[in-house]
Amino acid sequence: MFCSQNERRQSLPVAKRIRELKMYRLFSKTIKTIRWLVVPLIVLAAIGWFRFSPLSVQSFTPHRQTIVEEVLGTGTLEARVSATISPKIAGRIAQVLVDQGQEVRAGQVLVRLDDQELKQQVAIAEASLEAAQAATQRLIEDKRRTVAVFEQARRHHERLKALVDQRATSLDEFERAAESLAIASADMARAEAAIAEGQKNVVAAEKNFDYHKTRLADTEVLAPFDGLITVRQRESGDIAVPGSPVLTLISQDEMWISAWVDETAMSRVADGQPARVVFRSEPDRDYQGVVSRLGRQADRESREFIVDVRVSPLPQNWAVGQRAEVYIETNRRDNALAIPASSILLRDGRAGVFVDRGGVATWQLIQSGARGAGFVEVLDGISDSDTVIVPPQGVTEDRLDGHRVRTQPAASVGPAG
Repeated sequence: MFCSQNERRQSLPVAKRIRELKMYRLFSKTIKTIRWLVVPLIVLAAIGWFRFSPLSVQSFTPHRQTIVEEVLGTGTLEARVSATISPKIAGRIAQVLVDQGQEVRAGQVLVRLDDQELKQQVAIAEASLEAAQAATQRLIEDKRRTVAVFEQARRHHERLKALVDQRATSLDEFERAAESLAIASADMARAEAAIAEGQKNVVAAEKNFDYHKTRLADTEVLAPFDGLITVRQRESGDIAVPGSPVLTLISQDEMWISAWVDETAMSRVADGQPARVVFRSEPDRDYQGVVSRLGRQADRESREFIVDVRVSPLPQNWAVGQRAEVYIETNRRDNALAIPASSILLRDGRAGVFVDRGGVATWQLIQSGARGAGFVEVLDGISDSDTVIVPPQGVTEDRLDGHRVRTQPAASVGPAG
């Protein structure tokens, strides 16, 4: 006969079933106890491993190098001497003889205006001058005749006067001689006045002639100095007036970057300081420069002032107005003990670094000096035999302080972020 499992269980003695139940309850309680003990132990183990296991960090050994402190400015390439070429008189442009990018010499003709009307005016003025000169010459000849008549009347008057004294002639004849002398004298004065007026007319005609010749000469616009044409604004056939730009001419003798520098650096910048210029068209190349002039007025909004940095030589391809950064050297420290700026931290306002002391990250106060190009000079606190720890990203200062570390040389060190 076969029986079910329940039937077999029911057939077991009651005492045995009670023992099994007690053993099951004891086993369950033991399992729960172990569970509550193991989980905290695992957590504690994880915390201990996280806290006391060596932290992998990059390190840097201080070494001697040159540190250059620089002030940054951003500006544009400009010419110290620049001129807008425009005519002195209004007129239609007949020819523009040069183009942008072309070098010119002082006195070279750059622009010609239509001069037909002015040539006619010069011819008229010249004819007026010749007429005034001819009229004056005729008046001079008339004066000579008047002088001759006057001298004849004077001698006749003097002769009759002597005869009157001797009572050898009549008084009426003497009076007629005196009247003739007075008329001759008046004619001579009038002749002299006419000559003076004629000479003034000549002067006026000469000035009018010179004026029209000057206007005719002004139809040719000349280069005021040696230089380079950078912009051409007008073409033949355009109407130009005084002040309207036709060309822009610059002198290449002195080209500089007019850079805006923060006013906080004003006390550190001076004439003659060396600088390096980086054009945005050639970001991987430095051009040598020198501070040539300091601005004496700061912008009231940006709080920056102008520093003109002369640069030579220029890039092969350049343009007035192109952007560039200038790095003005304000301090240079040779043979300085240098560490990465990114390794320096502040604690209570004082600078310090973490160094490797027997495999433990230890805080060390330092005295810093010059700062430049991602490195800082250390004056006191560490030596070139120390190993400076570069704090890893995401690791707090509190966690790093006193923690065991495993250092490896840093592949590259950049400036402080």
